[in-house]
Amino acid sequence: MVAPSSLLFLLLFLCLFATPSFSIHNVGQAFPIVEPDPGHTKLRLSREGLEVIERITNPIAAVAVIGPYRSGKSFLLNQLLSLSCYEGFGVGHMRDTKTKGIWVWGNPIDLDIDGVRTSVFYLDTEGFESIGKSNVYDDRIFALATVLSSVLIYNLPETIREADISRLSFAVELAEEFYGRYVGKDVAFEPAKLLWLIQRDFLQGKSVQEMVNESLQRVPNSDGDRNIDMVNQIRDSLAIMGDNSTAFSLPQPHLQRTKLCDLKDVELDPLYVKRREQLKELVASIIRPKIVKGKSLNGKEFVSFLEQILEALNKGDIPSTGSLVEVFNKGILERCIKLYNEKMAKYGLPLNVESLQVAHERCRGEAIELFDEQHFGRHHAKKSVIQLDEKIQKVYMNFVMQNEYQSSKTCEALYTKCEDIMDQLQVLRLPSMAKFNARFLQCNQSFEQNCVGPSKINYEQRMMKMLGKSRALFIKEYNHRLFNWLVAFSLVMVVIGRFVIKFILIEIGAWLLFIFLETYTRMFWSAESLYYNPVWHFIVATWETLVYSPILDLDRWAIPLGAMLSVFILYWRCYGKRKHGSRWLLPLYSSNIKNGPNRTRTD
Repeated sequence: MVAPSSLLFLLLFLCLFATPSFSIHNVGQAFPIVEPDPGHTKLRLSREGLEVIERITNPIAAVAVIGPYRSGKSFLLNQLLSLSCYEGFGVGHMRDTKTKGIWVWGNPIDLDIDGVRTSVFYLDTEGFESIGKSNVYDDRIFALATVLSSVLIYNLPETIREADISRLSFAVELAEEFYGRYVGKDVAFEPAKLLWLIQRDFLQGKSVQEMVNESLQRVPNSDGDRNIDMVNQIRDSLAIMGDNSTAFSLPQPHLQRTKLCDLKDVELDPLYVKRREQLKELVASIIRPKIVKGKSLNGKEFVSFLEQILEALNKGDIPSTGSLVEVFNKGILERCIKLYNEKMAKYGLPLNVESLQVAHERCRGEAIELFDEQHFGRHHAKKSVIQLDEKIQKVYMNFVMQNEYQSSKTCEALYTKCEDIMDQLQVLRLPSMAKFNARFLQCNQSFEQNCVGPSKINYEQRMMKMLGKSRALFIKEYNHRLFNWLVAFSLVMVVIGRFVIKFILIEIGAWLLFIFLETYTRMFWSAESLYYNPVWHFIVATWETLVYSPILDLDRWAIPLGAMLSVFILYWRCYGKRKHGSRWLLPLYSSNIKNGPNRTRTD
């Protein structure tokens, strides 16, 4: 036997845990499954409604109604469920919206669809464009209903506006994009069948299907108008709906709309009642189980799917301006272009054409990689990439123009510098072929290394012509100037050897050099023939050794060295003899002094 205390505890336990179970079984009412946060910017799950769905083991299909607030969505759902306003979804007659978030009717309708018993849930959504909400919130509600439903009823009063098409296009893109981004692969759920429900009393000679078809038809754009192109892109984004789009018209049930909840079918417009029943049959004929990743979902799987897409939507950075895919990608395109600019700016200009092209491809690849990570709209990805490519190409052409300018500027500066150097070499005080060749090679190497870019070819040709002319002119003048310098040098050395140093050997050598230069060119051959003589080659080699070397450039130091030598000679002439005596004199002239007129006479 069970003790009384244990029996009492068991009864309390059953009572405590039986209450939630009882509420779940009481499914003849509407439950919220998604609710707005206090700021009406994000959505959150409502566990009570989800528990109703989770206990369904059959494949699930959902019929969702979307549309502007105060457009009769809740009343329409009650009509589809054959419920009164007091039994089904709450219907508000005030100016604010009655339904908040997304609600589900707790008692699904079981249908036999293609031999499979399917539980059909009806979803009521909060109307968009109501006061006190952000566009981001409307976008999430719209997108979430698009993803969850098997049949999406777009409830519109009177007619179809461009904004309605834009919003639907945006919702489709938003739904598939963020779910695909969440699962890390392409979109893996089948799109809902779209039912355009136009509630109006007259059609002006057109069927509602014709009106929808005309509204979704691409607008001719022979002039390439950007606004029309954007309108057509909106229609292209609805390609995911394909042939799933159906149009249906429903007349107004009664003139006094505020009393609809109190009216019975016999009091409603007979045409409305007839069309309402046809609408029920249409919905039943097109509905299919919700397919995700190739399989239908039961209750728990459907709730898990809802959690995933809601998390993706709430995490996603959804702008609040407009409903075009281009609006979303505009900021991303700007970031990609900025990245491309920053990467390209790190390459110092000028560059040769091949290097600039390689840099462009590398930076473009990084920009497109960033775009692939962040872009919005899978159906518009190719168009967006084309648009990004066009923008990058424009920026690249600016870099090409800058590169051409910098290349021309750099090469012109190097060319001018080399030209100045060649002009300076033509007027060397002491002509030196070794110095000319060294500066010539240095200038040419500097030009080859630093002149890069598209202008190099043109400046190379100019450089070769200039350097060739400079070399030819220098060689032509070199021998004549060297000959004149040697003649002057021989005369100067005669004076120095005779009167300054008083070293007869220097004087004799200077006279021999002078006689050779003057007589050779006058008695035998012309001056030009002298330049081929081996003796002349020896003289040139000696001259080059004295005048220029990597250590000493006599052309630069000739004046300072000459000044120092002059000072030394003056010092020696004025003070050297008195201080150091005759031993400082050269021996050849010392003997003359020793035996001069002041010597002692002998018999």
